[in-house]
Amino acid sequence: MHDRLIKIYIALLAPALTCFIAICVLRQIYPPIDMPAQISGFIAAMIFILAAIFALAGPILYRSFFAHSHRHLHEVPSADLFIFERNLTGMALVTPYLAAIAYFLQLPRFYLAGTLLLALYATYYYYPSLKRITFDEKIFRASNIMSVDPTHSHYTKR
Repeated sequence: MHDRLIKIYIALLAPALTCFIAICVLRQIYPPIDMPAQISGFIAAMIFILAAIFALAGPILYRSFFAHSHRHLHEVPSADLFIFERNLTGMALVTPYLAAIAYFLQLPRFYLAGTLLLALYATYYYYPSLKRITFDEKIFRASNIMSVDPTHSHYTKR
């Protein structure tokens, strides 16, 4: 599962980084886009709020919904956990795309910096490291990690 999640993470992040690099190069060649202040302020606030939703609120809500929906199960099937991790990674990695859009539109410094920080947070925190995946497998009692030995009534590693 870990290797597949790494591939998904890279497949989702690589286009955002490529887009961000292309925007950096284009900003050196072409003049900045001029937008009216009212439109720029509204777009900046919306991009910042969306970045906060996708980096912070959305993953927390999705994680708690997943935990709530599997609370009565003794074990969570590993396929369900993989789908959860895949969706969580995909949700969080929307934020780098929003940061690239914010950089392209040359939003005000506060909103641009906030969106970039949220993108860095999302790419760092939701990286599918082996330690984080193992922790989630233990927390959600994934079926391929532990099983109950009924004769001794304790957990044994498979």
